[in-house]
Amino acid sequence: MSPTIVFVCIAVTVLITSFISGILGMAGGMILMGVLLALLPLPAAMMLHGITQMASNGWRAWLWREQVNWRVFRGYALGALLAMMVFIAVQIVVSKAVAYILLGLTPFVSFALPKRFALNVDHPGHPLFCGLICTALQLLAGVSGPLLDVFFVQSKLDRRGVVATKAMSQTLGHLIKIVYFGGIAAMTATSSGVVAGLSMTLIAACVVLAFAGTTLSKTVLEKMSDANFRRWTQWTVMTMGVIYLGSGIWLLTGAAR
Repeated sequence: MSPTIVFVCIAVTVLITSFISGILGMAGGMILMGVLLALLPLPAAMMLHGITQMASNGWRAWLWREQVNWRVFRGYALGALLAMMVFIAVQIVVSKAVAYILLGLTPFVSFALPKRFALNVDHPGHPLFCGLICTALQLLAGVSGPLLDVFFVQSKLDRRGVVATKAMSQTLGHLIKIVYFGGIAAMTATSSGVVAGLSMTLIAACVVLAFAGTTLSKTVLEKMSDANFRRWTQWTVMTMGVIYLGSGIWLLTGAAR
């Protein structure tokens, strides 16, 4: 595939997925990660995904800043930093096939948890556990949106509070991912200092399009009901889970032959 086609495919995907994430507070990053894994080397895909999603989530957090639940975010941040320290110590990087499978399994595992283990950011200690486990998954598979959503789906926050607080949490998570994979990808950097598979033009375009998609989504979220918000979130994530699980298994079996 030519570099121009790759550029256009990524640019269009960033715009669409930023719009989706702006409405649902998730799912867009999951779709974008799958596309980037298909078009770029894994370290480059992780880096570009982190930069784009940090821009998208950061701007979304700013747009809804008055709705952020800071108690939840503080707990999440502590857990995220603990996870980052562990991963920096062990330096884990999985293959594309494993990343796809983890990506696909995430929504099924999260929704299959017994009620007695119900995860809810309203409960003491759960925000910290959320930050710990979601950041670990983010550094393995690239995204943690479906699992993150489980911690919010039964909370007392309305759709605005959910989107705002998750946006703040994801902004931090993607910053950690950039730092982590930036160190690993530095070994494959070109002479100009750009990570292999990326260009400054592509990075800049993705950031601008992430801002655009997020801004366009604000009006749609305002008009959506809380019931429809939760319904569309679950269906979108489960559908993408099936697609990525199948893709990972196909890659894994293909590599074994």
